[in-house]
Amino acid sequence: MWAVVPVKDLGAAKERLAGVLAPVERQALFRAMVEDVFAALAAARGLETVAVVTRDVWAEALAARYGARVMPEPANRGHTAAVNHAIAELIANGVRTMLTVPGDVPLATAAEIEALITAHGTAPAMTIAPAADRQGSNAVLLTPPGAVPLRFGPDSFYPHLEAARACGIEPTVVELAGLARDVDTPEDLAAFLAVPSATRTYAYLAASGIAARLGCHPRLERAAS
Repeated sequence: MWAVVPVKDLGAAKERLAGVLAPVERQALFRAMVEDVFAALAAARGLETVAVVTRDVWAEALAARYGARVMPEPANRGHTAAVNHAIAELIANGVRTMLTVPGDVPLATAAEIEALITAHGTAPAMTIAPAADRQGSNAVLLTPPGAVPLRFGPDSFYPHLEAARACGIEPTVVELAGLARDVDTPEDLAAFLAVPSATRTYAYLAASGIAARLGCHPRLERAAS
């Protein structure tokens, strides 16, 4: 079983946070989140290999530190294209099962990854962990990797369920609090900051002064209330 994490170029990281974070802050935040995800995957039992789909030099260096594989991506064509690129490689190399997780779920834990693996059925099978709003798909486990066509986005969870059933697969849905909390918008950031956590992401936001600064931001206060 391989875990695949798509990582876009740092220069384009977290553009939806541009209203509250400077470019250098968005990049540092993204680096912290991706490393939190890698740490969770590295500690999870049941994974044979962790791989990153990227063309970013920093992401390649991070993968090396965690003993992860790098799947070079010719261009940033989006999350779905990156996952499909990985699926093609995994199928070509005889990998039977793929887990894909985004790089912006810093609260994900090794225990949650293991819970997904435990819940996963026999082939053909799909297990999915939705976002907190049950719109996005924050983790998808597939056997075989191409068992269900995937298309990620802010409204992908229910379409993924429908796609699985169209392929004759009844998907398994696992609600996991950490994996559910992606950080993509100012509202997401407010929700993340509302509960202190022992993550690199929270440590960065606190040490940089961003947490204190955003704590007084009206938009964030409304989102957190």
